[in-house]
Amino acid sequence: MSAFVIRGARVFDGERALGELDVRVVDERVAAVGAAGMMVPADDEVVDGSDATLLPGLIDAHTHTGSEPLRQALTFGITTELDMTSVPQTMIPLRREVAEDRTFADVRSPSVSLTHPQGHPHQLRRGMGDPSWPTATRVEDVAEFVEDRLAEGADYLKVHLEDGRVLGTSLPSVAPELITAAAREAHARDRMVLAHALTVDATRQVIAAGVDGLTHLFVDGPHTADVVERIAASGAFVVPTLSMLASTTGQSAGTDLARDPRVRSKLPADWLDNLAAPWGTLPPENFDVALASLAALRAAGVDVLAGTDAAHFGVSGVAHGASLHGELRLLVRAGMSPTEALRAATSLPAQRFGLCDRGRIGPGRRADLVLVAGDPTRDIGDTLSVLAVWRQGTRVPLASVQARP
Repeated sequence: MSAFVIRGARVFDGERALGELDVRVVDERVAAVGAAGMMVPADDEVVDGSDATLLPGLIDAHTHTGSEPLRQALTFGITTELDMTSVPQTMIPLRREVAEDRTFADVRSPSVSLTHPQGHPHQLRRGMGDPSWPTATRVEDVAEFVEDRLAEGADYLKVHLEDGRVLGTSLPSVAPELITAAAREAHARDRMVLAHALTVDATRQVIAAGVDGLTHLFVDGPHTADVVERIAASGAFVVPTLSMLASTTGQSAGTDLARDPRVRSKLPADWLDNLAAPWGTLPPENFDVALASLAALRAAGVDVLAGTDAAHFGVSGVAHGASLHGELRLLVRAGMSPTEALRAATSLPAQRFGLCDRGRIGPGRRADLVLVAGDPTRDIGDTLSVLAVWRQGTRVPLASVQARP
C-alpha cells in the first residue's frame, strides 16, 4: 500500500472551494478529505500544500490525440483527454498502454468519426499515413458503421457536418439524414453522439438530428433566438473550443500563451511554434460574435464544457496541455467566473461523459489531482502554475527536456 497526504492546500473539489484542508490518498484513490492537520499514519508521505490550490485532474473535452500528446498534456495537469476522432489502428493499442502506464493522461475516444469520404478532417490528415477510413454513404449502412465503432471500443460516436467555409476551403459534407440515422443507432446502443458543426445552419441541422453534444461553437455569424432555444431544449452540451475559434479568427490567444514562461518551459519547440501560429481564416470580429453566442447559450442554461481541439501539427494555434489553460482564460473572458470555468474542466465533463470516478475530489474518487500555486478560483491564470500532478495516485514528472528555454 502507498499513501500520502497533501497538507493545508486550498481545495477546489470540482464544484466549489472548500477552504484549506488535508487530502489523503491511498493507492489510486482519495481516502479522506478533512480539516488541515488531521491525523494520518506516521509513515504517510506529506506534501506541503500551503499557499497552493488542489484541483481535480483537468479534463480536455475535445482533442485529437496520440502517445506524445497524452504525455505532454499530463505535465500541464490534464489527466483525461476526450478524443474526438482517432484511427483505431493507433488508438486501440494506445489505450491498452495508457491503462497500465501512469505517465500518460487517460483517454476516451469515438474511434473514426462519420464523415464524407473526401470530407473533413481528411484535408488536415494528408500525408499522415492513415489506413482506409470507413464511412457510411447510405442510411442502411449506418447501423453497421456504428457497430464497427463499438467493436473498436468507441465510448461515444462522432459525426461531421462541415462544408469547409469556416476553415478557408470547400469540402463535401455528409448527408444530414446519415447524421439522424447515426444518432438513432447510437442511442439504441446507449451511446452518445457528438457533432462537429461550425456554422449556425449546420448546428441547427445536427440538433434536429438528435445529437447529444456540439464539439464546437458556431462561428460563421451571430446566433438567433431560434437556434439557442433549440440547443437548450435538446439538452445538448456545447464544447465551444474557443482556443480553436480564436486561432480561426486570427486572435493572439495562442501567441500570448506560447510566450508564457510556464508554457515555454514544458513545450517542445515545434509545439510552441504551432501554438503561436493562428489560422486566420475568418475576420477577427467573428470571435466577439462567438463570445456573444456563448453568453446567450449560457443564459439559456446550456452546459458548457472546456475543450481545445488540440490535434497534430498543422492545426494551428493550439497545443496539447497548454491550450486548456488558455481555454479557461477565454471562458472567463466570455463571462464565466473562474469557478464556473474550473467546473467546465472538471466535474461537468466528468458528469456529461459518465466518468463517475473523476472530476471531483472526495473519498473513493480517483486520485487524479493537480496542485497549483496561487488560487485559480480568484485568478484563473493560476492554473498554469503547476506544482505537482498525480494520475491515479502516482506523481508524474513535469519537466520536458525538449522544451525551449
